[in-house]
Amino acid sequence: MSSLSDLFSNNQSWAQGLIAKDPSFFEKLSIQQQPEFLWIGCSDSRVPAEELVGLAPGEIFVHRNVANVVVHTDFNSLSVIQFAVDVLKVKHIIVCGHYGCGGVMATLRQERVGLSDNWLRHVDDVIQKHSPLLEHWESETDRGNHLCELNVIEQVANVCKTTVVRDAWERGQKLTVHGWIYGMKDGLVRDLRTSASTLEEARCNYQKAITTLPE
Repeated sequence: MSSLSDLFSNNQSWAQGLIAKDPSFFEKLSIQQQPEFLWIGCSDSRVPAEELVGLAPGEIFVHRNVANVVVHTDFNSLSVIQFAVDVLKVKHIIVCGHYGCGGVMATLRQERVGLSDNWLRHVDDVIQKHSPLLEHWESETDRGNHLCELNVIEQVANVCKTTVVRDAWERGQKLTVHGWIYGMKDGLVRDLRTSASTLEEARCNYQKAITTLPE
């Protein structure tokens, strides 16, 4: 277990390593950020956005919450999306879930975890919506994995329905929304094939993603 002093030491080593590669790295970074990607992921400590895709500080704008949920009444996530799209002009929004998500599995098992139960009601909505499909898989592991996938697909649909993204598309801004899932057992990210650059494409690919989930 690392101590707080270890964290400061690690920070110094990290900063020195970047400076050794590029002496002006932090000077340039402090002036502005120009990321092309917005990452909406889970708060799980085992899913570090930048490290998964090999990007440096300043290259990806990140929002994380329990179970990577996007809700139209959550001004936190909506504000992040608006800032990323309207101010930073990101070209891609990536919703990335992960297999074995604690929030998703707790919802599937109907386990109480506390205040977070209220937030995870949105995952329960996904379960209710796709219950016939989830019943197709017998083992809890399979149902959990596919629920993690379905949750990502639903959140991609939610992102595409936001006024921020719809307005961006209407004014011709180049913006694509993607749905990915990360496997902690192999460290690989998989595309759930629900990418969309228009509202019509979002509706079409949503249906395809739902009906082409792997067995």
